[in-house]
Amino acid sequence: MNVEATLKQRLQERFNPAHIELENESHQHSVPMDSETHFRLVLVSDEFSGQRAVARHQAVYREVPDLMQNGPLHALAMHLYTPDEWREKDGEAPASPDCLGGSKADAETAP
Repeated sequence: MNVEATLKQRLQERFNPAHIELENESHQHSVPMDSETHFRLVLVSDEFSGQRAVARHQAVYREVPDLMQNGPLHALAMHLYTPDEWREKDGEAPASPDCLGGSKADAETAP
């Protein structure tokens, strides 16, 4: 199973989301073609009720330690909402910013 499918399955099983979007944004970064290293996640779940942003992020990270720690997953941009918060946002989450980082090759060729 690829990283995207694994990640989505785990999050669906754990959070029973009212809405989930998982977008592979790896192509926007300095990584090999067909990489699965950078993702944008929008997750709407009742599980987040009464939790601050940090606790919500920690809950997601607890589901993917093997993918994050020395694994293929390098970055996970998270937008985590309760159903009420999602309705207040009219079903819109922020887009990811453009990648401003360079590749390791850029560092090796810098003067």
